[in-house]
Amino acid sequence: MPFAAGIHYFFHEGEDVRRPPVILIHGAGGNHLYWPPEVRRLAPYRIFALDLPGHGKSSGVGLQSINDYVRSVVNFMDAVGLWRAVIVGHSMGGAIALTLALDHADQVGAAQRVAGLGLIGTGARLRVFPAMLSNTANPATFSLAVQTINEWAFGPQADPHLKALAAKRMAETRPAVLHGDLLACDAFDVMDRLSEIRVPTLIICGTEDKLTPLTYSKTLASQIPGAALQTVDSAGHMVMLEEPRRVAGALTVFLKTVPYQPGK
Repeated sequence: MPFAAGIHYFFHEGEDVRRPPVILIHGAGGNHLYWPPEVRRLAPYRIFALDLPGHGKSSGVGLQSINDYVRSVVNFMDAVGLWRAVIVGHSMGGAIALTLALDHADQVGAAQRVAGLGLIGTGARLRVFPAMLSNTANPATFSLAVQTINEWAFGPQADPHLKALAAKRMAETRPAVLHGDLLACDAFDVMDRLSEIRVPTLIICGTEDKLTPLTYSKTLASQIPGAALQTVDSAGHMVMLEEPRRVAGALTVFLKTVPYQPGK
């Protein structure tokens, strides 16, 4: 798989270049594999599933602010020749998507770099429990932090094998990277700016999400003009892994509504 601007990414070559490209941004301590094949290979769209800096196979170290991650995504877009794209983010990735839409807009509020937003299991503010920050900062308690996150990340009906695989993937993340991600989440807050967003927005949340509860998504839906909220019964924070077909289907319907002019 290719690299651009220091970022390793999975690329699905869509069949129709008249449709908007889609960038998938994973959450804290994740990588592109947190997006299931049903989403990474969403026909007929061009899909770019990123490993953020320091994550997965990407080079460098993890960052400690959402703004720094936004700059890395913009640099990636420039490197692969994407001026506009639909940005789909999960959890911390949703914070990156929101900030990208807000801070890369023209004078009338229309996001120049963002054609549309897919916000999955995220919020306008992502406070982190102090104990979680403490446990990820200490190598001796890092495994406990991973275990706790994994226990909270899935709904009650999630496949145990899926949960075990997710725990294994997160345990492979360097402690400093996950800690930096959580620091970035804890400092993130765009609650007062949601009404500035002027692009089509789909919000997806599992009804059993314990890390970013449904109330977070309801706030996004009520404050972002024209936003649509889709809930997934019994799914948790990792809704796209627990119900990949439901999430892929919702994204497919949404993407058809996003205005896009190739070359602009």
